[in-house]
Amino acid sequence: MLVLVINSGSSSIKYQVREVTGAPAGSAADAAAAQVAGVEDAILTKGLIENIGSSGAVADHAEALDLLAARLDEELNGREIDVVGHRVVHGGERFSEPVLIDNEIVRTIERLAPLAPLHNPAAALGIRAIQKKWPHLPQVAVFDTAFHRTLPERAWRYAIPDELYRLRGIRRYGFHGTSHDYVTGRAAEHLGVPREELDGVVAHLGNGASVTAIKGGASVDTSMGYTPLAGLVMGTRSGDVDPSVLTALMTGPDAYDAEQIDRVLNNESGLLAIGGSNDMRELVQRAEGGDEKARLALEMAAYRLVKYIGGYHVAVGGARVLIFTAGIGENSAPFRRLVVEGLGALGVTLDEEANAVRSDEIREISGPDSAITVLVVPTDEERAIAEAAVGLAGDRG
Repeated sequence: MLVLVINSGSSSIKYQVREVTGAPAGSAADAAAAQVAGVEDAILTKGLIENIGSSGAVADHAEALDLLAARLDEELNGREIDVVGHRVVHGGERFSEPVLIDNEIVRTIERLAPLAPLHNPAAALGIRAIQKKWPHLPQVAVFDTAFHRTLPERAWRYAIPDELYRLRGIRRYGFHGTSHDYVTGRAAEHLGVPREELDGVVAHLGNGASVTAIKGGASVDTSMGYTPLAGLVMGTRSGDVDPSVLTALMTGPDAYDAEQIDRVLNNESGLLAIGGSNDMRELVQRAEGGDEKARLALEMAAYRLVKYIGGYHVAVGGARVLIFTAGIGENSAPFRRLVVEGLGALGVTLDEEANAVRSDEIREISGPDSAITVLVVPTDEERAIAEAAVGLAGDRG
């Protein structure tokens, strides 16, 4: 089947067409979670359409879909798309697995917009544009938050008045779920254990970063919270910060308003604020050259992650595996080394030669005497979305 994978932003559409052959075993959620035996997958084309909106060159998402359709007609040589899979950032408490899209599903995604104002409205626009252009084409929504719906209440609750949860939905949701889910399945396959027996910690490290505790193959805690701002030190996001810092910023003659606070914590903090750059490669190069600000940024990011890994090791009753994934996790050997060096108390050791290898394959980088296996597992969220779409579209057919 040909699957069009769509990631709709407020002013852009990122797309990829994949050919998935073979029938995924098990549920659609299983298909999204792991590399399923018998499923072959190939990327046929991918691209990005930008400048969508009133101030851009493309009027709206409908016009962007016209451009996309023209590209696909040329690039696919007349072959037709069978199903569309959408990345949707926020599924709230409603969605715990991928779903076939109908009008009620789209309305629910729109109703969840206050929880992801930059993402859910754009996803809904992309879905509606495809409904209008290709009304009979099945569409599937895959939610970043869905994998974390297995969190126990003790992990997702905040210790705040109950009405703030009941009336405003303020709780821990977690993000990057599609990636965490996918690499958990790949790691279980690599280690030769049933997924439901896998206990470990997944560190998804990119410009946005999160870490998840995996027990029995499922998410039981995760660092991102009500929004993707919580948790680790990220490229431009602060991660965890004392809430009283925010109230302090809101007082005095130079008080910040909500928009300014949001901009500072999401766009002007993290590695950028401490080291002067959110590019991990630049920071590593500068730190190795003696730049103290860059060194401090790396140490702070690694220390925060080490604390989470230690806590999640306890949360899962003893992690069997630590997984690095995403841009930094897959490609920055110096940062992985810095993290593993902080895990000596857990008996984790590093194979320096294996850590230095660059590869698109799963690889073990822990030392032979390491108490916990350390893996680098390349993520592929588009593949996970495509396989989930094929699983559901196949059931439909």
